[in-house]
Amino acid sequence: MLPVGARRAVGRLAAVFVAGALLASCGPDRPGIDLKLVFDERLGGATTAFSAGSNAFELSARNLANEERRVFEVGDSFFNQNWVTAPASTEARDGLGPTFNAQSCSSCHARDGRAKPPDDDEDPERGLLLRLSIAGPDGPIDEPVYGGQLQDRAVIGVAPEGRIGIRYEIISGAYPDGTPFTLRKPAYVILDPAFGPHDVAIMISPRIASAVIGMGLLEAIPAERILGLADPDDADGDGISGRPNMVWDIRRGEAVLGRFGWKANEPTVEQQAAGAFQGDIGITSTLFPEENCPAAQPDCAAAPNGGTPEVPDERLAQVVFYVQTLAVPAMRNVDDPRVRQGAELFVQTGCAACHTPRHVTGGDHPVEPLRNQTIFPFTDLLLHDMGEGLADGRPDGLATGREWRTPPLWGIGLVEVVNRHTMFLHDGRARNIEEAILWHGGEGQASRDRFMALTASERDALLQFLRSL
Repeated sequence: MLPVGARRAVGRLAAVFVAGALLASCGPDRPGIDLKLVFDERLGGATTAFSAGSNAFELSARNLANEERRVFEVGDSFFNQNWVTAPASTEARDGLGPTFNAQSCSSCHARDGRAKPPDDDEDPERGLLLRLSIAGPDGPIDEPVYGGQLQDRAVIGVAPEGRIGIRYEIISGAYPDGTPFTLRKPAYVILDPAFGPHDVAIMISPRIASAVIGMGLLEAIPAERILGLADPDDADGDGISGRPNMVWDIRRGEAVLGRFGWKANEPTVEQQAAGAFQGDIGITSTLFPEENCPAAQPDCAAAPNGGTPEVPDERLAQVVFYVQTLAVPAMRNVDDPRVRQGAELFVQTGCAACHTPRHVTGGDHPVEPLRNQTIFPFTDLLLHDMGEGLADGRPDGLATGREWRTPPLWGIGLVEVVNRHTMFLHDGRARNIEEAILWHGGEGQASRDRFMALTASERDALLQFLRSL
């Protein structure tokens, strides 16, 4: 008998993919798994790029037409090139700040990949930011002095708000077989605050920049598919709920399913990108027309801007198309017996209950190459309570301070090749995939415990599977 979490994963897969049973006879003692429902080397369907080098996250969807590739290249240019202070002769790229965290999208998403937390207080690396808020009558509101996000850089004549400081506590543990491990538990402080003390009840939520591959495919999954995976009241009693975050879509003027961000707080690639332009670079758009200048920072409000809006809709659309059509890299070592064993263990331990392997995109996405693709992102895009150890204490829409969206796993094994590190989870605290698993609590606790109970060889096989994605 499979554990409850694995049976849930089986049910999720079998409910949608009736062609071929997930469970197959594989000897008298344990069931086998139809691995065709768990992975395919073309993780992104026809968009998949067969590249495993340092540029693996930078390629366009392989099924784009020639004109679409030209739009992709234009978007690539604006994603990667730096914005400058206004006024400037380069009007197409001025308007930086007044306060900001990065000068370009790629400052945080280097090679379209994943950022890492700073090594120390003086580390200039970009990609980790701090959300700042206090409790309001209907949810979090911006911290009064420093706003909704700590800005550690600024244009000339404007003071940066402060710097991020991280202090780690080392936690020691051991597997049931005696193998030791350590985890890093971070605590965050604001160093060199430029405008005096912040509110004593401030909520600080760290967020690391994720890889941006496959976002258009995630956007193309039908909402009813994702909502159908939800079990907010845990009706089946397996300890896993899965809740959608319903968030405001500015273009549509209504609440819709959230898909993007660490707490699924953005509904579309466009709104996610426009929010990052404003929050991270200080570039306004028609979706987010206001500069990030709290009332306590008059020099910020008085600084020149790059027009209204600073990124026109056409240019934003080109960046959005670029992000939507970044290719997903192919899975590697698909025929390796250890990888296949690891895939079976991934389901048997219950990991696939939240990291849902397979989806089929809908036929109505505005980007035609993303339609009707069988994809393997390994996410249900739902919110899950991950326990007190990972809690940031900050609600976000319908998400509680303990809930996070299930992150997709495609490309996880190439982060080291592309970005030269293996830091994972929402703040990069985990130094490798194994530590990320060991941080799972709450709804992920049972799967974590099953992983810990595996033999050393089995644990290694499961990790080999994940590194092949």
